Amino acid sequence: MSDCTVRSITPVDTIDAEIQVPPSKSYTNRALIAAALADGPSTLLNASQSDDSEYLIQGLQQFGVQIIRRNNCLEVMGSSGNLQLPSSEIFLGNAGTALRFLTSFSGLAPGKTILTGDEQMQRRPIQDLLEALHAAGIKNSSYNGFPPVTIYGGNFNGGYIDIQGNVSSQFVSSLLLTAPYAKHPVTIRVRGKLSSLPYIDMSLHIIRTFGAIVDSLNSSVFTVGNRDRYIGQTYCIEGDASSATYFLAAAAMMRGRVVISNLSDESFQGDLQFLKILSDMGCSVIHHEDAIEMRGGQLFGVEVDMNEIPDCVPTLAVLAMFAKGQTTINNVSQLRFKETDRLTVLAKEMTKIGAGVELFEDGMTIHPQPLHGATIATYNDHRIAMSFSVAGLCIPGINIENPMCVSKSFPNFWDEFTKLERKK
Repeated sequence: MSDCTVRSITPVDTIDAEIQVPPSKSYTNRALIAAALADGPSTLLNASQSDDSEYLIQGLQQFGVQIIRRNNCLEVMGSSGNLQLPSSEIFLGNAGTALRFLTSFSGLAPGKTILTGDEQMQRRPIQDLLEALHAAGIKNSSYNGFPPVTIYGGNFNGGYIDIQGNVSSQFVSSLLLTAPYAKHPVTIRVRGKLSSLPYIDMSLHIIRTFGAIVDSLNSSVFTVGNRDRYIGQTYCIEGDASSATYFLAAAAMMRGRVVISNLSDESFQGDLQFLKILSDMGCSVIHHEDAIEMRGGQLFGVEVDMNEIPDCVPTLAVLAMFAKGQTTINNVSQLRFKETDRLTVLAKEMTKIGAGVELFEDGMTIHPQPLHGATIATYNDHRIAMSFSVAGLCIPGINIENPMCVSKSFPNFWDEFTKLERKK
């Protein structure tokens, strides 16, 4: 689809579609770090072509890692942990995962590395990760705890590292993924409740798949050895569960049917928990061998703790506007530190189209009320654009500003979404 400033959504009577979601950028980015450090070459099959993954690839190449894209595959020549010092600062747009993963990764490169991003990135906190790296022997600096960050690498000692767990699980994943290359074994102790825990499970899965050793205790203490390092692999990236939620929600809202053809319920991806929420709301979920089918029904409001699946919050919040009874979303304070303050933005845009919203520090309650069309500001946040597009299937007059911001995670979103907008 050609670029445009506003995308109008076409309302429909019902939905019956088969959707193919993009490869998981979360798995792609974790596999890229392991493959870049590994001994020998790796081939990442069905790799994400999202903006976030492309920024990470460009960043890794600045460290001397050879990466070649052939169609939907990435060929990565592992560095064995021997990195070149980048010749210039590394710009990572608003790719938070890329910047956070490369912050620890930079600690292996001898000398000074500067990581920066766009204006939105420079409002995303990173101080907790920098303090943890300092404890591991890596000197660093930042702009009052925000990017740009400067890493003085080459002395990643390892040892005992304490880190706060409630701001972003990506901080812990960043440390874990690079830890096998520290000078000494690493023990990471997480203070407080670790947010978005399934993403840590994905990191552990990649670490073990590529041959390193990591032990975990109660999701609060992780020990990583430095003798068994990564070995190049051929690894297939699975479909992205987060991207599936928009189409599942569309079928739920319209009492229709959607089949996600390239997603298995055996995945480690935490966002598959969204299926349980839809079931609790009144939908029917059917599990096939390599696909998931969802049939909508009368929707009922729910109260749910979404700390482990914060990326699903925009989708559920929009869907809740069409349920019978209120929906309360709890324990997602980390959403205030995403591409935007997603809680505030969601409340503002839902109110704009008529919903009743009570916003609190770590969540919100949505009260269904008569809805009407409006132009949705996306704040360059891909998940705001994709979640509110679902509402437009039922509400006439929904327009999405800056629709191509979806390329951050789902470059062909609008091609797949058009399958839902068939004529009445």
